Amino acid sequence: MTESVSRVRRGLMQGGAAVTALGALGFPAISRGQADAIRIGHLTPLTGFLGPLGEYAVMGVKLAVEEINAAGGVMGRKIELLTEDSVNPQTASTKAERLIERDKVVAIIGEISSASGLAIAQVAQRNRTLFFNTGCNSDELRGKACNRYMFHTEAANSMYVGAEGHALLRDGMVKGKKWYSLTADYAFGHDLLKVAKRFMAANGGAFAADELVPTDVADFSPFLLKIRNAKPDLVVSNLAGAQITNFMKQYMEFGLPFPVAGFGFDTAVAWGAGKGNVLGIWPLVWDSQVQTPSSKRFTDAFVKKYGKPPENQAWGDYMSTKHVAQAMNEIKSTDSAALIAYFEKETQFDIMKARKGYFRSWDHQLVQEAYPFTVKPKTEMKDKWDMLVLGNVVPAPGEPLESIYPNKTQNPCEMKA
Repeated sequence: MTESVSRVRRGLMQGGAAVTALGALGFPAISRGQADAIRIGHLTPLTGFLGPLGEYAVMGVKLAVEEINAAGGVMGRKIELLTEDSVNPQTASTKAERLIERDKVVAIIGEISSASGLAIAQVAQRNRTLFFNTGCNSDELRGKACNRYMFHTEAANSMYVGAEGHALLRDGMVKGKKWYSLTADYAFGHDLLKVAKRFMAANGGAFAADELVPTDVADFSPFLLKIRNAKPDLVVSNLAGAQITNFMKQYMEFGLPFPVAGFGFDTAVAWGAGKGNVLGIWPLVWDSQVQTPSSKRFTDAFVKKYGKPPENQAWGDYMSTKHVAQAMNEIKSTDSAALIAYFEKETQFDIMKARKGYFRSWDHQLVQEAYPFTVKPKTEMKDKWDMLVLGNVVPAPGEPLESIYPNKTQNPCEMKA
């Protein structure tokens, strides 16, 4: 996919028939008379264990760009979307440099891998170009590695742990319990495990064991045998992407009786596992079941275009693109410094939830609600998409949104001017 997109982009720069090819791929068609189009880069993994999520990210950003252009674009100019497979941190860094230096994008949107997100953020900072993180969860990106050019639509691990922890405490599944955790062996998982242990220590729980799982592992039977022997009170998933799909399928096949919970989840992995192959309680940042006018419009448009409902990664990339375009239209500028100043005013945005969200001025995290959810019995699912039962929103109405986020004492973010 990346090679074909790159060929189209080279052709577009040279003129000629590439416009037709670009339209055929679903990108906004840019004529010679629209040479002043505003270019936005999109980087996300389309291969590997995060590839299934990246596919939804691309669908979300493409739909957003089409809607923005149909509504008049940004300051009367069309948006030209340049999307690439980020693959790994080294490739992500190289492609970010190329998007900024050669293609002159005014912003980069996307990413899911926290390690690749850090690489992109460093490039963005050096080049003073806006980067909107739509899928990286690591607290480190909002903490010691924060920088003024990076904003976070995706929630941090600490927020997911806080939201899930609220639900676990409410249901009596934490205090005095022993947990057995499986953790993705890369930056995201390491960070999530650290935050989960901190939560456990604060709430009287303890880990019976925690296992690091390489991201290329497909056979979970050795881990499942250990879990069977350990007889934990709760099995905790700190896994990611296709790891969750494989783990849940095999957990169900083993018929283990222990309850399951997770501190990170994407709807696409449940759909990938299939009906009857997922159980437990998990957190989500958004789901198409959220009943607000803007959420319904987005879901309807997504289903009409792609023939299936959107999930949380599609929401993140769609929403980030809309926020960047809204900011540019309101301040009449694509300048990164001006955009940063706009977002740091903690301007409120419709984020398809009951309450509006805003980006905190000091760590650039989008402050928002989350949703714990459980999984329907197979017999109650209407179709392969109808799996989840959303729990009560966290924080509850009337509670401060920031109650599930780290404060300045807990988060060491210090942005340089």
